[in-house]
Amino acid sequence: MDLSALHVRHAPADAPPGSDLLEAMVSELVPLYGRIDVPGAPSATPQDFSPPQGSFLLVEDGGRAIACGGVKRLTDLACEIKRMYVVPEARGQGVAGLLLDALEDEGRRLGYAIARLDTGPHQAHAQRLYEQAGYRPIGNFNQNPFASFWGEKRLDADVT
Repeated sequence: MDLSALHVRHAPADAPPGSDLLEAMVSELVPLYGRIDVPGAPSATPQDFSPPQGSFLLVEDGGRAIACGGVKRLTDLACEIKRMYVVPEARGQGVAGLLLDALEDEGRRLGYAIARLDTGPHQAHAQRLYEQAGYRPIGNFNQNPFASFWGEKRLDADVT
């Protein structure tokens, strides 16, 4: 896949194709964790991903949405990157890294100095991506019952 040919754009999280990708992500995780969009889990609602404090991005290949992710406010200085998802046929080709870079850029654009994220014990590939991108382990900042890794990265400095 030619990453330079991919297009990243803002989109609503509560309308197709964004909502379709989000449901595919949640459904794919059911065998691993059960549904992750349940009471008691950290919120990741369309409102969380809406301006002025949040954002939702799609990655498109030839007009077809192949990945998504959101940025939501935690504090005035920190955002959380949530619901990163790449369709199965686009995995292993650098799309997740491109999406993570775009979400970090979006966090910067929104004025955040720190990005945080998490991932579960059955997603070692995601943890590797985050650590390679400069995320350092921190404590359980969001009380996510499905997570086993919580990471943080400064967005206002070149940290790799």
